[in-house]
Amino acid sequence: MMIRGLKTLSSALFAILTLTSSLALAAPAAETLAERLAVNGEPMPVESVSETPMDDIYEVRLKSGETFYSNADGSHFIVGDLFANGENGLVNLTQQTRNAERAERLAQVPMDQRIIYRGKETPQATIQVFTDVTCPYCRKFHEEVPRLNDMGIEVQYLSFPRSGLGSEGARYLAQVWCADNPGEALSAAKRGESLKNAPDCDNPVIDQYHLGLELGVQGTPAIVLPDGRMVPGYVPAERLAGMLGIEE
Repeated sequence: MMIRGLKTLSSALFAILTLTSSLALAAPAAETLAERLAVNGEPMPVESVSETPMDDIYEVRLKSGETFYSNADGSHFIVGDLFANGENGLVNLTQQTRNAERAERLAQVPMDQRIIYRGKETPQATIQVFTDVTCPYCRKFHEEVPRLNDMGIEVQYLSFPRSGLGSEGARYLAQVWCADNPGEALSAAKRGESLKNAPDCDNPVIDQYHLGLELGVQGTPAIVLPDGRMVPGYVPAERLAGMLGIEE
């Protein structure tokens, strides 16, 4: 009886150890992959590692904002977007992740660091726009802002000097954000008027420029929709309203 009991106990312990070992191999794959990832012996600056719908394929996001895919041991990489092929066609899962992350990062920008144009009524939608005062298409877009406000679309501006932080545009943007009334100053600058105030206040131009680069802004205007989708370049008011599902 004792021998039979020992055999039963031994079998149970073996089953538990086997299950534990299997879980130990499977569970930490995403967690430990970040520690193993290296190129030419140099560790990669990994921000996060997450599972994908494909078995043993993980999404790796670097601190620079770049994204790629890796197998479980980091021996093979896939660079590009991941698509789901479903009943309704292809869905870009990578882009969905980018959009969500972009919306989350923008939500962290304090409201008092934005220049906001809103209509009299409660807005139906809010867009965020990276802008520059030296950009002709930014000026053209700004002419559409009253029309957008009338359609219930609030416009929140962030700064993005397209020629860099040492450019004339960066100085103008700093003057705008340092003005007593930044909204009026921005409109004046986009009409080509000179501003008299100094650009020496504590302003967010540098931080917003770096944020824009991190979020993939390559030119202005760069319009970010509520779901995080980014629309590069000038878009007429009516077309933009249609993209937001707003009817006149």
